[in-house]
This record gives sequence, structure tokens and C-alpha cells, in this order.
Amino acid sequence: MFEQIDLFLNNLSTSFWGALLIFAVGLVLLIKGGDWFVDAATGIAKRFRVPEIIIGATVVSIGTTLPEVMVSTTAALNNNGAIAYGNAIGSIICNTSLIAALTIAVRPAPVNRKAIVMPVIFFFLSAAVYMLCAYAFGYFYSWMGLIMLGIFAVYMILTVRQGFKNPDSVEHEEDSEAPQGSLLKDIVVLVVSAALIAFGADFLEMSSVSLATMAGIPTSVIGVTVVALCTSLPELVTAITALAKGHGALSLGNIIGANIFNLVLVSGVAVTLSPFAVPESSLIFGQNASLVMEIPLMVAVMAIMTLPALLKKKLYRAQGFALLAIYAIFVTVQVLIALHVI
Repeated sequence: MFEQIDLFLNNLSTSFWGALLIFAVGLVLLIKGGDWFVDAATGIAKRFRVPEIIIGATVVSIGTTLPEVMVSTTAALNNNGAIAYGNAIGSIICNTSLIAALTIAVRPAPVNRKAIVMPVIFFFLSAAVYMLCAYAFGYFYSWMGLIMLGIFAVYMILTVRQGFKNPDSVEHEEDSEAPQGSLLKDIVVLVVSAALIAFGADFLEMSSVSLATMAGIPTSVIGVTVVALCTSLPELVTAITALAKGHGALSLGNIIGANIFNLVLVSGVAVTLSPFAVPESSLIFGQNASLVMEIPLMVAVMAIMTLPALLKKKLYRAQGFALLAIYAIFVTVQVLIALHVI
């Protein structure tokens, strides 16, 4: 039965409208699956009286990053390393220079410096490991994936410890109401939502490759723009919700956490299961675009967002507009690459 469904989808993806339909269905499955996963996991955690800040830092953060994890892992296992690679970097650029930038430009907020020092350190440590793989080796080996997952484990342990020691030191938006429904219902929803995310990731990866092939666009360009934006939608919804409730600083914390997860969890799982080389299909004036533009930009936008917060303990509206301008230029360059203009 599953083989017949897979054959049907593969045949459907060979046409433009069929691939577009699969892409749309996959996107819906990712978004709804992620939403239900977070709700169910949060409900289960609350039943066992886990502190809300721990729920936010672990369950919710991992839940909103699951689309990226599944898409990148599925792509890597299907020998589409360019999408796995581009999705992680593109999601960080999108999270920072579009999603966080919007909240900063609309409502800059004071920042709890102590709350973001550790996440910022871990991000740039993770970025250093990522850059070592890309620039020194040109290849992401399984052992590097294990190092990334090790960094993720240490970060989670320290975050949980900090949460238990200072349960009120970090802002959160989770309410304190008792979970509704039964534990069995939450478990069933958790399993079903995980399956939806898995199917959605498979659909998104399959259709992205088909659409890129039909349009003659490098898969790395699709991965770093369209796929990255789509898998970042949970973070966008979270950021808008936090902004509407007046929690601009919360949005910053969520973005930094999601960016760490993109580097060490999303990439770590994909690389560990299926190592791949740095893609070279996307070029700028004859140079590998990922090495001369995407990785440096990933580090630069995070520095622009976090350094003023660390040094001045506040965010500035000018930061938001600058980051939005950078994202617009980034997307424009990717379009020009896709059109083979540069």
C-alpha cells in the first residue's frame, strides 16, 4: 500500500501543478503537525508538573524546530544534501533577518542580558563547528554530526539546570492553566502529529526537488529560500503572537534558541544519519555561494541582532530595518542566481 502511494506521489510530482499540490499539502502537514505536537507535548509535561520555563526551553523549542529537522533529515537520507544544508542556514537567516527583524522594527524591547548570554555563546560555538566542516573539510562527516548533537545535549542540560534554579528569571508565554483532556489523548495526538510532520517533510522535500529541477534552479537555492522560509513558519507565528502580547524580548530568546537548534539539532541529525558534501550548485561570480555569502551572512545577521542586546541591554528599531534590508538583498541575490544572471 505504501509503495503504491509513493509511486503515485512520484508520478504526480513530475508535473508542475502536481508538484505544487504536494508542496502545499506538505506545508500544511508540517504546520498543523508542529502545532499539535507542541500542544500535546506541553500538556503531557504540565501533567508531570514540569516548570513552564523548562517546557518553553525544551518542548516548545524542539517542537517548533521539528519541521526543519524532518525536512533536512529526509533530504539527506534521499541524497539531497543541498536542501538539508540550505534549510539549516536559510532558516537561521530567515529567523534573524526577517522574523526577529519584524518584531524589532515594530516594537524594540529591553533585553534580559543574563538570559541570552549562554544561548549567544552556544550559537557562535556551534557556528564555529559548522564553519570548520564547511571551510576546512568541505564535507559534513558523521562524527561532526555527533559533535553537533553533543553540543545540543550540553546546551539542553544547562538550560534545564538554569530553569530549575531560576524558574522566574526568563520570560515565558505559557499559561498556568491545567491541561485539558486526558493523558491518553495527548499521547495519541503526539504520535499522530509526529507522523504528520514526517509525511509533510517528505512531501516538501520531494516537491522542492521536482520544482527546482523543472525550473532549472539549483536545489541549494530552493533549500536556502523557499524551504527555509516554509519550515520557519512556526517561529514566525510564535514571534507574531509574542509581539501581539507585548513580549518582544521573548521573541528574541525564541529566535536565538531556534537558531541554535538549526545548527546543532537539525544539521546534527541530518549529518549523523547521512553525511554530505558542501553543495556547489549555487555560484556567485564563479564562487561557491554558500561559502562566500550564506555562511558569512548567517554569522553577520546574528551578530547584528545580538551584540547591541548584550552590550546595551536593549534592541533598536534601526537594527530591525537593517536586518530586513539585508534579507531583501539576500533574496534578490538568490533570485538572480536562479535566473543565472550572476
